Amino acid sequence: MTDRQRPGELLDDDHLAASAVVANCVMNRERQLAGVNSYTRELGFNPADALTAILGDPRQAGATVAWLDLCCGTGRALIQAAGRLAQTVLTGRVELVGVDLVDAFDPKPAVPGLELVCAPISAWTPIRSFELITCVHGLHYLGDKLTTLTRAASWLTPTGRLIADLDLSSIRLPDARPAGRRLVTRLRAAGFSYDPRRHRISCTGPLDADLPYTYLGADDHAGANYTGQPAVNSYYQEDQH
Repeated sequence: MTDRQRPGELLDDDHLAASAVVANCVMNRERQLAGVNSYTRELGFNPADALTAILGDPRQAGATVAWLDLCCGTGRALIQAAGRLAQTVLTGRVELVGVDLVDAFDPKPAVPGLELVCAPISAWTPIRSFELITCVHGLHYLGDKLTTLTRAASWLTPTGRLIADLDLSSIRLPDARPAGRRLVTRLRAAGFSYDPRRHRISCTGPLDADLPYTYLGADDHAGANYTGQPAVNSYYQEDQH
């Protein structure tokens, strides 16, 4: 373990926010709603279609639905979804919210129900719950990944879905070992599902999850992860019970 990786010298959130790795524009900043480099390809479904399907349920007559995209980059996918939905009878029944640390959003069209917020995820709290919450490759660049997951899971509607990319090897213990199978077991016990092949974590319905880990800080010199792009390792102390 290098000096830069010692827990006592890890970055706090303020210093991590200034990291060039966190400002990486390669991963999610240019991703479209559909097509080759898209949410549809990454998630395996089109979020706009998913919201439309929910509103097509007779039990949802008159209801509104919402999609929250954490680490949304330029917000391009949300903007494209808003433009597409604005051309349908669903205008006014869909809310789309994107949150990103960097204020580099594409121009926001004059369509209803679209909000793009520049804020640290750790400092932002929504005023409503969501039918869909996504974080496409965004957790790779966050410090306290586990708290982000548990907070986001609490913002779901009773049938809402959270889907995020999570590289478990980036969650480390104080001696720099990956948290490993014990963490997977605890995530599943808390109500999350984890797909190791896709590096994908998800859940359905709101969770009140309390994972026994205390965040210590982040290392932005972790190097490339499975995506081939530089990422951030997050260090935790495993709480003893």
